[in-house]
Formats: sequence, structure tokens, C-alpha cells
Amino acid sequence: MTATTTARGRPWVFWSFIVFMAALVALFIYLGTWQMHRLGEKEALIAAVEQRSHLAPEPLPPVAEWSSIVPADFDFRPVSLTGHFVPDQTIEVFTSLSETKGMYSGPGYWVVVPFALDSGGTVLVNRGYVPEPRRADFANDPSTPAGTVTVTGLARQPEEINSFTPAADAAKRIEWVRNPARLAELLDPALAPVAPLYVDLPAGEAGALPQGGETVMAFPNRHFEYAMTWYAFALITPIMLGFWILRQRRGQAGK
Repeated sequence: MTATTTARGRPWVFWSFIVFMAALVALFIYLGTWQMHRLGEKEALIAAVEQRSHLAPEPLPPVAEWSSIVPADFDFRPVSLTGHFVPDQTIEVFTSLSETKGMYSGPGYWVVVPFALDSGGTVLVNRGYVPEPRRADFANDPSTPAGTVTVTGLARQPEEINSFTPAADAAKRIEWVRNPARLAELLDPALAPVAPLYVDLPAGEAGALPQGGETVMAFPNRHFEYAMTWYAFALITPIMLGFWILRQRRGQAGK
């Protein structure tokens, strides 16, 4: 027995199929609208990166204002920090790089070192990437600049944590996300308070490790294409449904 025959003999099948197709149309419209929303977000991000990344470096607000900082407002903004690194509190954050700007790629770690500001408070500074086989060499990197220095880099908002994020390995000082609030749990309490954002350092000499300058500054933007695809499905589906209904009615008329 064909689906057409079933639909003729059972009205509930006929109407259930119509409801199902209508639900598909609603779903396709929702997905297309969601992609248009994502398009707006992506275009805003691209514009913000282009505008902020070319600003002159500025110091972070005073420690007293850190609680009111909105990290997203500082994302990709150049900042300057004056103080000293605390290399014995280094934390390594697992990552896997592809399409890198430097010569190293693959599984490895971000070398994140606390930077104690002369003005008070601590900023977590991502000195760059090291390949996995070299991780142990940078757990307390002797090449970390000593004494009072001024560094410049890009402020970054925290990476998100979700239910799939593994717990930190406190014994090995290994983390999985560049999230200052979580990284601060591995630091000496004397370094508090910790800024609610972190800083990516720029690239150093070619081939030098840690490999800085790996901040992602270009973002694929195909959301308009995806939205049009979903809207096309939303347009085609009722047309297909109309042909199917016409076929059912012709079948009924031919009985």
C-alpha cells in the first residue's frame, strides 16, 4: 500500500503530513532568521576588531574599577602593562593550532604567566604557544623577562566554560580555557585581585618560543549564505506540499 493510498484512506495521515510540513517551514524560517541574527553579530565583531585593534595601546583602568569592567568592551583593544612577570606561577592552557602565523602548529599549550602591575593587581598574560613536546621547558620559563618591564598586547575577553570543559590539573598547572576567573584559582592568593580579562602578546622573532601573535583576527562570515539556504527551503517546502495535496485530490476525484 502506497503512502498516497494510505493518505486517501486515513484522513489523519493526510492532516498529520500537512502539519509536519508546516512545522518544517516554521523551523526553516527560524533557522534562517537565526543565521541573520548571527550575521549581525559577526559583522559587529569584524567591525569592532578592525576599529579597536588599530587603537594606540592604553593602560587598563585602575584596580578599583575592575569589578565594573565589561570584558567584551575591551576585546581586541591594545593595552600596555607595567610591572613584572611571576614565572613560578605559570599556567599552561591546552590548545591545538592550525593555520598559524608562526612556524609551529598542532597540539600544544598557551603559556599564561601572571603579570603583577606596579599599580596593583595582576593581569594574566598569554606569552604564546609552545608545541606539546616542549611544554615542560616553559612550565617556569627562564626566558621570561625579569624585573620591571612594560609590555603591550591585545586585551581578550574570557573564553567560555561549559559542561564539557574538563577540570584543571592543579598538580601539573594545566588548564583548558583562557578564563581569568578559573585560572586565578591556580594562583597564589597574594596575586589577587586578577583582572577579568587576559592579554595576548604579539609575535616575537621568527621561530622563537613561546610563539606569540596567534590571536585570531579574521573570521569566516557565511551566515547570509546559510540564511538564504534555509529561507529557500522554507519557500520550496510549501510548494512541494501543494503538489502533494493536488495529487491527493486528483486521486480522490479518480475513485
